[in-house]
Amino acid sequence: MSLLSYGEAFLKVGVVLNPIAGGGWLKRHWPEVSASLRKHFGDFELRETQATGDAERLALVLAAGGFDLVIAAGGDGTASEVADGLLQAFAESGRTAELGLLPCGAGIDFARGLGLSDEVDLTLKRIAEAKARSVDAGRISYVDDHGALASRHFINIASLGLSGATDRAVNADKRKGNVSAKALFYWRTVWEFMRYRFQDVVITVDDGVPVEARVALVAVANGRFFGAGMMIAPDAELDDGQFDIVILRAAGKLKLIWDIRLLYGGRHRNHPAITILRGKKVVVEPLGDVQKNGALVDVDGESPGRIPATFEILPGALTLRY
Repeated sequence: MSLLSYGEAFLKVGVVLNPIAGGGWLKRHWPEVSASLRKHFGDFELRETQATGDAERLALVLAAGGFDLVIAAGGDGTASEVADGLLQAFAESGRTAELGLLPCGAGIDFARGLGLSDEVDLTLKRIAEAKARSVDAGRISYVDDHGALASRHFINIASLGLSGATDRAVNADKRKGNVSAKALFYWRTVWEFMRYRFQDVVITVDDGVPVEARVALVAVANGRFFGAGMMIAPDAELDDGQFDIVILRAAGKLKLIWDIRLLYGGRHRNHPAITILRGKKVVVEPLGDVQKNGALVDVDGESPGRIPATFEILPGALTLRY
């Protein structure tokens, strides 16, 4: 029986664990993590992922099965998949479950934006004592690697261009989990940028006039951070019902590589190559040759496909406990 009350009942808690997150840190330290979970929540149900997409499915099953709080134990990819599963459960059955985060992994940017500690017991204590809060989520529709239309939810940032190429490089890097996430993302970003060919796209925000641009990156942000600490959207808020859309236009590569450092402190607002817009719906399409300009998308640290893509805000769709 859980220690936390939920109305007049007790909170039913499920944990979705990515056993390879952070190079397997949570799995190796599971006796201590489990003890902390029991201290703050009492009994809980554990589910472990084995492949991409498992966290989404497990979260959906937990929510549909009456669990009140589902804790995503892993990185941004795990958190995003769990959120996707919870949102699907609500759409299918009307069942609402709260989301909690126990961050560990190469990318913990959503947790970073929430100010969560990297110390397990402090984070779990904070979740246990917190009041749930409604936050926005996003939905992206895109073309997957097999050429089929696909869609999924995201909680932090979805983007396209350099970020998608960097995701694939980072996730394939054998050093992932063994070196600093910030260093790995930074050097992979620089390396991919050197090889990157700017792409021509058309960007439409809400009912505005379509904007044609040659871009390195377009970030559609609900949260503030991505890329292991880059504050790409310094003014983004999780509950304002709008995206912050950051467009990094083509410019001299050597200068842009040097200026990437500005992203870590959110000091790029007035950079001549950057435009920041706000809106509820964003459509990005390749301009001209679809093959050449079909930029890879990034969804909370994973790259499942490419543009054309549509991004839509879902105001207050997710209940977050932190």
